[in-house]
Amino acid sequence: MDDIEEIRRRQAAWESGPVAKLVGKNPERRAEFKTTSSVPIRRLYTPADRSEANYLEELGMPGEYPFTRGVQPNMYRGRFWTMRQYAGFGTAEESNTRYRYLLDQGQTGLSVAFDLPTQMGRDSDHMLARGEVGRVGVAIDSLADMETMLAGIPLDKVTTSMTINATASILLALYLGVAEKQNVPWTKVGGTIQNDILKEYVARGTYVFPPRPSLRIITDIFAFCSKDVPNWNTISISGYHIREAGSTAAQEVAFTIANGIAYVEAALAAGLAIDDFAPRLSFFWNVHNDFFEEIAKFRVARRIWARIVRDRWKAKDPRSMTLRCHAQTAGSSLTAQQVDNNVVRVSLQAMAAVLGGTQSLHTNGKDEALALPTEETARLALRTQQVIAYESGAADTVDPLAGSYFVESLTDELQKRIEDYLAQIEDQGGAVSSIEQGFMQREIQNSAFRYQQEIETKDRVIVGVNQFTLDKEPMPDILRIKPELEERQKAKVAKVRAERSADAAAKALAHVEATARGDGNLMPTIVDAVRAYCTLGEISDAMRRVFGEYRPEVML
Repeated sequence: MDDIEEIRRRQAAWESGPVAKLVGKNPERRAEFKTTSSVPIRRLYTPADRSEANYLEELGMPGEYPFTRGVQPNMYRGRFWTMRQYAGFGTAEESNTRYRYLLDQGQTGLSVAFDLPTQMGRDSDHMLARGEVGRVGVAIDSLADMETMLAGIPLDKVTTSMTINATASILLALYLGVAEKQNVPWTKVGGTIQNDILKEYVARGTYVFPPRPSLRIITDIFAFCSKDVPNWNTISISGYHIREAGSTAAQEVAFTIANGIAYVEAALAAGLAIDDFAPRLSFFWNVHNDFFEEIAKFRVARRIWARIVRDRWKAKDPRSMTLRCHAQTAGSSLTAQQVDNNVVRVSLQAMAAVLGGTQSLHTNGKDEALALPTEETARLALRTQQVIAYESGAADTVDPLAGSYFVESLTDELQKRIEDYLAQIEDQGGAVSSIEQGFMQREIQNSAFRYQQEIETKDRVIVGVNQFTLDKEPMPDILRIKPELEERQKAKVAKVRAERSADAAAKALAHVEATARGDGNLMPTIVDAVRAYCTLGEISDAMRRVFGEYRPEVML
């Protein structure tokens, strides 16, 4: 075995000799190389950089604590990650057509995007919904819409991820209502609701209720599903939107795990046992352009979460310590200029997610800087995943970059930075207090500003934007939402209200409001309201009357 001190001596001689001579004649591209998290990148990594490593404690075996190398023993040799293309636009009918098309093309799970009114707890005929109905996702107002959106899709065979937060309890109830109509037992229904409200206050903004009642709703979902919908992932703790807002990779993981700690603490305070609900927690990561940092990010996130769950909450079930995740390529990295370049960006990001060990993946369409993807660009995005899976060889061995001196050193350095942030947040009283004080928001804003400065000064090259530009570019064909869609959707809401039992709806809404004023679990009352064809806006309003609406302070 090579002597570590001899390696260090040889590297020092190499730096002062051949390297110094070459760099003296031809300076390197930059005075300092660093990742997006400002981790310095050295010229060369050797075994000396890992001389203190404890393999079993820091890496271990795939599928075993600390899960750095993956959450399953054989990873993609058993089955590929779920190819779950995020889609949804316009009406439930149009979205159903797109979902069935993607399933026919080989997609293995649904991922639903909802429009802003649905996300904000407003019906399509509400005055605040004007101009937004069906624009950035599908409009869902009642069980009738959910029935249409999922028509012909067997809910005991297809899993569904729903990107929904403030109104997650209502969308889950609507989904379960459709399962009942398909005669599918809830025990056979599988999927995920994002249900991560804390990151909405930090980075995204589709909140309805204040933080603390929102945490109550989330823990009600945990308790309800642990008993009645055991195969449902009750939360997808999301770093994706934190990264989209401008965070670094280290901030993305740190702030997301801090939010995860808050959710677990709230559930424990509500009387739940860690091993009863923790196995159904999942995470959602962004995959940005810094290829090796992104791979290291996935690996270190699993290691940190496993240690927290084992050491802080004394979990016994290994599944409780397992950080399972969905990933999506970075929407913020897509450019409106030279959209074909986005195919390359998405391919590299998707490969990083696979090498990092994701459990499911969405790849963005090349035209998403301009509009929702067309059918053609959605198919190309799916094909990107399929080429990686079936042709690249990246899925044939577990954690193929483990042991790379660079990747392992980067994983360790990210861990230090993430744990430093977690300690700061803990000192501030935890995630909710940190958010209320504006700490996370300011850190993200500062990182976003630095990143944009680098682009403006060309310290960071974005191909086709600040370098290698074209004077004129043709406008690609993009998906356009028809203006008359909104009127059709409003008419559907009116029809539902006219045809349902008004008495049954009124009683169900009153029960939701009464339960919100007490301390009972809200989920059974929301399910009953959905069965009575109460609308999403009406159910949200019943809780608004008790919890109020969140109004953020301006963070500067």
